[in-house]
Amino acid sequence: MGGILRELCRQQGVELIEGYAMRDHIHMLLMIPPKYSVANTIGFLKGKSAIRIFREYLQVKRNFTGRHFWARGYCVSTVGLDEQMIRTYIKNQEREEKRQEQLRLAGL
Repeated sequence: MGGILRELCRQQGVELIEGYAMRDHIHMLLMIPPKYSVANTIGFLKGKSAIRIFREYLQVKRNFTGRHFWARGYCVSTVGLDEQMIRTYIKNQEREEKRQEQLRLAGL
């Protein structure tokens, strides 16, 4: 997954600064050139990566109509002075998710 997203970012001139794939979602810190909108960039990444995943890993050669890999929405936030905080958040996401799950299981 990471290789596909890195390649697609490179094609668009988008810098993938930080990323982490979870079982059911991905966190990415991207530097998007001003000539691209966030919506178009995310649409491109989700659309093209889904096609590549279907072709390369699920052996679907054509007829992608009606197939879905990613959820429709996404969450986005612009980053300025808090870039280091976002990088740390992405790097520690799995650890934090496990901690939250342990708290839920303990009933806290």
